[in-house]
Amino acid sequence: MNLRSFMFLIAGMIMVPFMQMSAQEVSGDDILGVWLNEDKDAHVQVYKEGGKYFGEIIWLKTPIDEETGKPKLDDENEDEALRERPILGLLLLKNFEFDGDDEWEKGRIYDPKNGKTYKCYIEFHDEDTDELKVRGYIGFSMLGRTTYWTRVK
Repeated sequence: MNLRSFMFLIAGMIMVPFMQMSAQEVSGDDILGVWLNEDKDAHVQVYKEGGKYFGEIIWLKTPIDEETGKPKLDDENEDEALRERPILGLLLLKNFEFDGDDEWEKGRIYDPKNGKTYKCYIEFHDEDTDELKVRGYIGFSMLGRTTYWTRVK
């Protein structure tokens, strides 16, 4: 074996682990399951319907309003007609499409803490399929807020 062949062999041995790391593929359904929000006060069940992805609040750390003794309501909603609906069971994520690569896009996220709906995209954080990066924004994705959700096991 000459020096040139030896150098190619060594370079190949060094590159293989890096190539395998970047080859980790994401499928659209990898997002399915239950996720704990960053504030650790809600679980969101992500499901698929008609080829699109949605997320519904299925658990709240404090589901009952301390003042009224009744279920917490969507009382911050900009639409007054919706302020009487309970937060538990609320549809948070709507109409996300998987881009075929590594991102769920073209969806909307509703924030019950301020009653507003934003454009949104979702992707796994640092190729970690147990943590989602959820980015809500107005207009351009640079004008927004990112939150991280953890998979509930």
